Amino acid sequence: MTDVIAERAGDEVEVQIRGLMMDPVTNMPIVVLKDVGSDTVLPIWVGIFEANAIALELEKMATPRPMTHDLLQNMARGLNATVQKVVVSELREDTFHAVIWMDHAGEVVALDARPSDAIALALRWDCPIFASRSVMERAKQPAAGAQTVSADEMRRWLENLNDDEMGRYKM
Repeated sequence: MTDVIAERAGDEVEVQIRGLMMDPVTNMPIVVLKDVGSDTVLPIWVGIFEANAIALELEKMATPRPMTHDLLQNMARGLNATVQKVVVSELREDTFHAVIWMDHAGEVVALDARPSDAIALALRWDCPIFASRSVMERAKQPAAGAQTVSADEMRRWLENLNDDEMGRYKM
């Protein structure tokens, strides 16, 4: 199991959650992932409910009943499976895709997921989060059109935010 996951790791960059904030322009939540080995950031715009699921776990807030991602964790445990890592694997047509890598009795199970759901699960499992090198590279490059230039400016702005500035845009 770990051999299969390790063999794919060469194409991946470990990232950590740098912050969860509101985009001051669109008023949409952004999960900001940061390469642990550099200052490169990967902003991923997510839905409000997914951002809430991530925020609850980041703040270690207990809920009276299991939320969806807690249910998924409980279900995996009940089936004797563990989440080993999650990977933001692709950027297709301006949409990020992720894979949740699980171990079930020594068998590798890869599940397609939205990055926000994968990140919410990774936090609950306390497992590493990765992004493919191609996603990190494509996220750095502006695409055609005026909107993408602003996305590139946003990325540069996020890379240069210090902790105090990041706090001004928290959810």
